[in-house]
Amino acid sequence: MAHLIWSPQAVSDLEAICDYIAKDSQEYACIVARRIVNVVESIPDHPGAGRMVPEWQTPSLRERIVGSYRVIYRAGPEAVEIVTIIHGARVFREL
Repeated sequence: MAHLIWSPQAVSDLEAICDYIAKDSQEYACIVARRIVNVVESIPDHPGAGRMVPEWQTPSLRERIVGSYRVIYRAGPEAVEIVTIIHGARVFREL
């Protein structure tokens, strides 16, 4: 199993998502955070299960969808790096 790494950007993204949702509901913010973290923690078991990021079409850059959010990660033989977490309506343009 590959080692899981959270990029500083992904940590910041998750915090921002939770802060935004918590303005309306602290409880729902916790639920969304748990769902995202559960998916992230499962990625190293099957890193190829996510689809290639459509904007890049690079085999090592993949994503899993969690509700309205895209968890974008880079899968390598030794590690899986969570690159960013963005809203599904956004286009991913930067690495």
